[in-house]
Amino acid sequence: MTTLFDRYRLGEMVLPNRVVMAPLTRVRAAAGGLATPSMATYYAQRATAGLIVTEGVQPSIVGQSNPGTPGLHTDEQAKSWQQVTDAVHINGGRIFAQLMHGGRVSHPETIGMQPVGPSAVPAAGELFTPTGRKPAPVPRALDTAEVPDHARSYADAARYAVGAGFDGVELHGANGYLISQFLSSTANLRTDRYGGSITNRIRFAVEAVTATVEAVGGHRTGIRLSPGAGIWGATETDVPEMYAALLTELAPLGLAYVHLELTTAEEVLVGLRRAWPGTLIVNPAFPMGPKKADRAAAQRWLELGADLISFGRAFIANPDLVERLRQNLPLADDDQATWYAGGDQGYLTYPAYRYEA
Repeated sequence: MTTLFDRYRLGEMVLPNRVVMAPLTRVRAAAGGLATPSMATYYAQRATAGLIVTEGVQPSIVGQSNPGTPGLHTDEQAKSWQQVTDAVHINGGRIFAQLMHGGRVSHPETIGMQPVGPSAVPAAGELFTPTGRKPAPVPRALDTAEVPDHARSYADAARYAVGAGFDGVELHGANGYLISQFLSSTANLRTDRYGGSITNRIRFAVEAVTATVEAVGGHRTGIRLSPGAGIWGATETDVPEMYAALLTELAPLGLAYVHLELTTAEEVLVGLRRAWPGTLIVNPAFPMGPKKADRAAAQRWLELGADLISFGRAFIANPDLVERLRQNLPLADDDQATWYAGGDQGYLTYPAYRYEA
């Protein structure tokens, strides 16, 4: 029986276990979207994961969603990430950068311009801004001629990532951000080649992934998806058909993996497992839901056909999560008040498990 602690070949890498650290927004970057020494320590503390996927990293200025997030679209940003990738590799780990274009989930106070999206439809809910939470603004609808530039921004950021020492990149196609907005039937009201039919709604995702593969190789490229999640008001129709069509288009590209969140019915996800010929990562918890992924849920999804299992919140307070899972040790609770608070408290201050004498 496959377990979390079996080795796994992912592209050109051999992972020592099947535990993936999922991307977690922590907004600890320095001014200018630079990675910091504290970020290097944070990821190095968790390097026993089979694979680390970083927090969302903006591939362009207009792609930034939240204040305090890091970027990969300037030489200075790329140089700042070298300390992170070096620290992870020195500690025996492997690390992918998650490339996240926020699209309409952004604010002029954060990026200094009007956010963009498939259509002039605001996201649902309030956003973090430099001066507090504010309603999501109406984005500027991208012209047809502009859309390929935003698809290529992922590829440009991927080049910076590989140059900075990352082992690969994951495109954030989930949770209501730009790729997810194009997939949505409520955020995307376009009538051109990027909207309407399933073929058109998946086009942006396919173009972004294809450009990234051409830039850094399929073995260094993954994508995260959240079928049917409806986060930020980006709801979808024809979920099983649309995601099956998307995976069919992506299959020939030789991707490192597809990363699915538990955001739709189990039978739909199992069907997508059958449709995807490559490596599948499953995160067995609803995004931001009250329940964390645990060992039992992980084992269940391995038995349902997942190759790797990602854990998000459990990694915040348990830098030694792999060993805790291996030994069935108690998991520490994270302090939600420190998720986005800045500083090292609640970031670098969670200890490894202490065995009683």
